[in-house]
Amino acid sequence: MAQVISIHSFRGGTGKSNLTANIATAVASQGKRVAIVDTDIQSPGIHVLFGLNDEDFTHSLNDYLWDKCSAKDAAYDVTALATADGTLADISGAVYLMPSSLKAGEIAKILREGYDVGLLNDCFHDLINQLDLDYLFIDTHPGLNEETLLSIAISDRMVIILRPDRQDFLGTAVTLEVAQKLDVPNITLLVNKVPDIYSRETLISKVQAQYGVPVGGLFYENDEMLQLASGGIFWLHHPDHAFSQEVHAVARQLIAAE
Repeated sequence: MAQVISIHSFRGGTGKSNLTANIATAVASQGKRVAIVDTDIQSPGIHVLFGLNDEDFTHSLNDYLWDKCSAKDAAYDVTALATADGTLADISGAVYLMPSSLKAGEIAKILREGYDVGLLNDCFHDLINQLDLDYLFIDTHPGLNEETLLSIAISDRMVIILRPDRQDFLGTAVTLEVAQKLDVPNITLLVNKVPDIYSRETLISKVQAQYGVPVGGLFYENDEMLQLASGGIFWLHHPDHAFSQEVHAVARQLIAAE
């Protein structure tokens, strides 16, 4: 049975979409069939990491929600990913992406008219069945709103991303409380954008003690990520980097938790 994994942060700017793309492709590199849905309809962006722009897709999540296409029609096979030298990556599974629209008119329509949030649940199930998925990753909208709560509630696992920042710490506490009230069965924290002045062991112990939830990974800030500037999947460009090794460690944890 497919696993639904929502990846969330209370605030923007945590690197959520970047980590989602990297972890999902790392899971696919282990022979799994994976799809990512960008439910951040108000400010979509994960498609950029896969080298797509708005002209590259005919349909999007918006079209599915407005009953203009099937789920499969709005999901794009992005498995053919490039490494740093331009060759194709060796990914033995498959990666699909369902983007949200970047068209200003369609974003404005969502903000003005909204949509039936219950259709998101149908969308997720349709994708799992139509693409024969092993994993469905939901890249959520930051904060807590109706669609985010639905994504969290139907997930088999939730990954919360936070930075070592007081506002993130407070927001993560709220997110955790809500997730626990919704009976999300498995919750993991990932600490991202960590300055190198912090000790890994000390910070992990502090976060786990504060929340009582396991920390599945800790990612330090690095110049290579800034230089890549969302120009691809980081671990494919820097396979031996410590950040990439941490990505694969998180991917292995998710697979082992099936």
